[in-house]
Amino acid sequence: MITGSRGDASPEAEPRLPRPPGILRRYWARHPLFADILVTVVCLLVSTIPVIATPVLPEGVGTNSREWRQVLPALSIVVVLGCLALLLRRRYPLIVFASSYVVALAYMFAPAPINGPLLLVATYSVAVYVSSRAALVGVAIGMAVLASAGFVLTATGVSSTTVVWGSLVNEALNAVIGGLIGANVGSRARYVTALIDHSQRLVVERDQQAQLAAAAERERIARELHDIVAHSLTVMVALAEGVAASKDAAQARPGAEAISATGREALRDMRATLGVLRDADAAPLAPLVRDTTAETVASARAAGFETHLTVVGEPDVPTATRLAVSRIVQEGVTNVLRHARAATRIDVDIRYTDEGVTVSVVDDGLSAPIPSAAGGFGLQGVRERVEFAGGTVTAGPGEQRGWTVRAWLPREEQG
Repeated sequence: MITGSRGDASPEAEPRLPRPPGILRRYWARHPLFADILVTVVCLLVSTIPVIATPVLPEGVGTNSREWRQVLPALSIVVVLGCLALLLRRRYPLIVFASSYVVALAYMFAPAPINGPLLLVATYSVAVYVSSRAALVGVAIGMAVLASAGFVLTATGVSSTTVVWGSLVNEALNAVIGGLIGANVGSRARYVTALIDHSQRLVVERDQQAQLAAAAERERIARELHDIVAHSLTVMVALAEGVAASKDAAQARPGAEAISATGREALRDMRATLGVLRDADAAPLAPLVRDTTAETVASARAAGFETHLTVVGEPDVPTATRLAVSRIVQEGVTNVLRHARAATRIDVDIRYTDEGVTVSVVDDGLSAPIPSAAGGFGLQGVRERVEFAGGTVTAGPGEQRGWTVRAWLPREEQG
C-alpha cells in the first residue's frame, strides 16, 4: 500500500508512482508510429513554410535574390530530410539530433533569421530515449559547432550578423526547451521503469527466499521425525524380538511394558512435532523435542545391551546444545541396535569443558561399516546439526573392534 503525501521526503516515506497519464497520453503511448508521423508532419509544415515565405532582401543587404534562389532548393531539401528523420527518433535519437544541427546550420544561409521546431523535438528525443546527460553534452557540443560555423560565415560575408545571431538565439531556445521537457519526461519514465524492475526483483527474491525456507524447514522436520521414529522403532523391534524369544510370560512382561512405554514416548514426541506444523505462526526455530539422553540409555539397557553413561562436568550449556548432544547419543545408540553385529556393550561418554562438549558412543561389536554412515539420514542429520553449531563429528571403526561416533560442539559465546 502506498502511503505518505507526494511531497513527503522523509526516509520512511515509500516511493510513489507518478499520476496515471490521461486519455491523450495513453493513446499517444499506445500508437507510437502515429505519434511520430504527426510530429513529423507538423514539424515539416512549421519548418518549410518560413523557408518558402522568406522575403528577398534588396541588393547589397545580405544575400541577393539570385543567390537566394540558388540556395532555396538545397535548403528546402535539407529541411525536408531533417524533418523526415524524426520518424527514426525513437530508434536513432542521436542521428536525428545531429541532423537537426545540420538543418540549423543550413538556416544561416537564408537572407533572414528563420528556424523551426526540429532541434526542439530532437533534443527532447535524446533526453527521453538516451539520457539527460547525453542531451546536455550534445547541446553544448552542437551549439559550440553552430557558433563556430556562424562566425566563419559572418567573417567570410556569406551570412549577415543578424541572420547568424538570430539563428543561434532561436536554436538555443529550442534546445533548452526541448531538453527541459525531455529531461522531465525521461526521468519520469526511467523512474517508473526502475520501480517496476525493482518490484519484479523483489518478487523473484521473495519466491527464492520462500523456496529456501521451505527446503530448510523440510530438512529440519525430516531430521526431527527421523530422530523420533527411527530410534523408537529400533528399540521396539529389539524389545519385541526379545519378548518373542521368551517362552516365560513373566519374563516377557517387562519387555512388553518397555515396548508400550517406548511407543507412548514416540507418540508424544510425534504429536508435539505435528502440533507445531499445524500452527505455522507458533513454529519455533529451535529443535522440537526434549533432551532424551537418559531415556535412550535406558531403552538400550531394556533391549539387553550393557550400556554405560558417563557424564563429566556441568551441563551448563544452552538448551539447543544439550538437545544436539541427546540427538548424537540417540543416533549412535540406534545405529548400534540396528547394525552392530555381536555387540553386547555400549559406552556413552559426555564431557563438558570450558571450550565445548565432547560426545562419544562406542560399542564392542564387529568392525563392520554401518549402512547409515555411508548414505542414511541418521548420521547425515547429526553431521548437519553439529556443523551448523560450529562443531565436528566423525564416525568409523574403533581401535580394536566395534564402531565409534564422536562429536565436538563448542559452547555458545558469552556476551
